[in-house]
Amino acid sequence: MSSKFSKFQFKMPNALVLLFTIMMVMMVLTWVVPAGQFERVLVEERTVLVPGSFTFIESNPQTPFELILALPKAFMDVGSIVFFLFITGGSFKLITETGILEALMGRLVKLLKGHEEIFIPILVFVTGLGGATLGLAEEIILFIPIGIALSRALGYDAMVGVAVLILGAAVGFNAGFMNPFSVGVAQTLAELPLFSGVGLRIVLFIILWAVTSFYIMRYAKRVKTRPETSAVADLEASDKDAADYVDLNYQELPPFNNRHKGIAIALFIGFAMMIYGVFKIGWFIDELGAMFFTMAIVSALIGGLSTGEIADTFVAGAKEMMFSVLAIVFARGILVVMENGMILDTIIYYLVQVVNIFPAILGSVGMYVIQILINFFIPSGSGQAAATMPIMLPIADSLNITRQTAVLAFQLGSGFMDAIIPTSGVLMAELSLAKIPYNKWFKWFVPLLTIYIVIGLIFLIAAHVIGYGPF
Repeated sequence: MSSKFSKFQFKMPNALVLLFTIMMVMMVLTWVVPAGQFERVLVEERTVLVPGSFTFIESNPQTPFELILALPKAFMDVGSIVFFLFITGGSFKLITETGILEALMGRLVKLLKGHEEIFIPILVFVTGLGGATLGLAEEIILFIPIGIALSRALGYDAMVGVAVLILGAAVGFNAGFMNPFSVGVAQTLAELPLFSGVGLRIVLFIILWAVTSFYIMRYAKRVKTRPETSAVADLEASDKDAADYVDLNYQELPPFNNRHKGIAIALFIGFAMMIYGVFKIGWFIDELGAMFFTMAIVSALIGGLSTGEIADTFVAGAKEMMFSVLAIVFARGILVVMENGMILDTIIYYLVQVVNIFPAILGSVGMYVIQILINFFIPSGSGQAAATMPIMLPIADSLNITRQTAVLAFQLGSGFMDAIIPTSGVLMAELSLAKIPYNKWFKWFVPLLTIYIVIGLIFLIAAHVIGYGPF
């Protein structure tokens, strides 16, 4: 009997199939959900909604043909990210071709011998700082292969290597004590001093870092002692036969020669210039991609690759990003269908009305829940801030909730779900690059997500009680 039922076990569809199915659902909803629209105005070069301006308008139901046309529009919307992925995919392949990563990992493995678990809290903290200060998100895609190779070299699996990067950045983005793309935008809309309330957010960052590190370390310890318990045991078994599988051991560590030293110096200078460019010059994704490409070419030349080898390797690396690019385009396509069908504002409007039924002490919790729901439709932090904060702020004022607390509700609600919602093109790209099925990531991450949500509830209630301000 068990074998009969096994035929009916649910299997998570391919990521692109899942995303396109959601697009079709949204197309159907454009025939059912009334069309609506908020007025929008420019505020400091940003388009924001005008509170109280929602009106129902003539419907614009989408047809199957318009559904397909949403994809080229989505591609244009994420054009800079697509270019960034192709450039960095080819660049990363060039850098790995020099052997620098294996050599560096060999050094690190030897250094951490007997204390391998230390790399988990260290990487979670470092990527967390990037998320909290630079809004590190899409850029994590670059380091997924490094994280997996390092994790395997230290005796763990691909899940550990992916988790320390994705969740490390999520920890920082969720706390966001100096994140200009989420907290910065939200506080500006709330007319709060930029990055005010940083003390509580730093405390939140430390707690999330500790909880996340413990969760990953606990799993990693089990996998190291019993590899068969790995959440991705089948992936580990299949990848060991792949040509690019890195399996370092203490007896046969790759040498760290003079070429590797030269490449390491070039990479250090390159990353230093990136940090300076982001903080001092205002670099964004285009400049980062160009800088990474420059670093890759310099590294390849130092590594002794010929021009032909450089070109072939770069093209091979860019090809490997194709699925990641398509995942991002299809995820954006969901939002394009909703926007074209004029139902995005209607859905947001009805969701935020629910907040009005909560008493003051639970009002912030209501905002939190609504932001979590809206995050499914608007996975962009700054985009969600622009869409919801002008509506949430008047509600917060009427419920005697501080605007700083409303911003915190937005930040937590828009951040926690990014590491699990299938509409996040970045997440789907990261998982596809790691070859980890979405259903396995979902099952592994849900317990930690539950802890995250509870921590968020505690902080929001505490924020209301202490009158988290300045106002």
